[in-house]
Amino acid sequence: MWFRNARLYRITKAFDWSAEALEEALAARAFKPCAPQDSERIGWVPPLGREDQQLVFTSGNYHLVCLRREEKVLPAAVIKETVDERVEHMEEEQGRPLRRKEKNEIKDQVTLELLPKAFTRSRFIYAYLAPEESLIVVDSASSNAAEMLLSELRETLGSLPVRPPAVQQSPAFIMTQWLRGEVEPPASLQPGNECELRDDSEEGGVIRIRGLDLGGDEVRGHLDNGMSVTRLALNWEDNLEMVLDDELTIRRLKFGDGLKDRLDDEGGEDRAARFDTAFTLMTLEFARLVPALLDAFGGEDTSALVSA
Repeated sequence: MWFRNARLYRITKAFDWSAEALEEALAARAFKPCAPQDSERIGWVPPLGREDQQLVFTSGNYHLVCLRREEKVLPAAVIKETVDERVEHMEEEQGRPLRRKEKNEIKDQVTLELLPKAFTRSRFIYAYLAPEESLIVVDSASSNAAEMLLSELRETLGSLPVRPPAVQQSPAFIMTQWLRGEVEPPASLQPGNECELRDDSEEGGVIRIRGLDLGGDEVRGHLDNGMSVTRLALNWEDNLEMVLDDELTIRRLKFGDGLKDRLDDEGGEDRAARFDTAFTLMTLEFARLVPALLDAFGGEDTSALVSA
């Protein structure tokens, strides 16, 4: 149970939901498969998989949840072909061209008729809640997917005041200073060999660089011409490799050999025990990483946080 991405959200008010209360709340909005006329369904499923019944997987002070979205797959070309055939038939039958409103009504009817025959596909979005750290971490690089999970969690709990953590200094500015050599990055966060540079002018050009020395003349030339770093590969204490963007979204997480060895040593062969160990190792590592990331950009701006 290791995340591939991480979007961070700060809980801005006291969060006093127990694991038992969370379980009960999620059960009221548990996932149900699409009915014949449904285009999509969303709901909560057990993070450990189908063989488990618990909708909240708790380890220590961390609660893992999983949202499932199931949607019907109806290719636009199939709908269009059927609609065109019906429109052509009705126009011949009535001896007149159909109006746009009539065509839209036919399209809606065709969609309803085809939905029961459509295939389905599912997407699973994981997140863990860390109440003592006032933090929610969503395993997604997509803001839309993360907001979908948070919206459903908000509906489930009745209220969930969250916001992305704000920092005192611009991440793009600080990461640019790192590569320019004007500011030393923290010893625990060392740049890798990948970055994305963006031109802040109206043209807005983007350059993606991989496998080059980021301290070399080529990168320095782009920075001297006014480009700024919007994504940067970072190594965290040899435990994590990641790509951090200017919104503090962590992408393409890779866990280091040290953590993998600990998982092999402590996780055993049982799937549930191994899942628990992996989740524990990840959350404890993130408990150290997140404050370090925030500190690297001047510390967190806590002006919007409300204490209990």
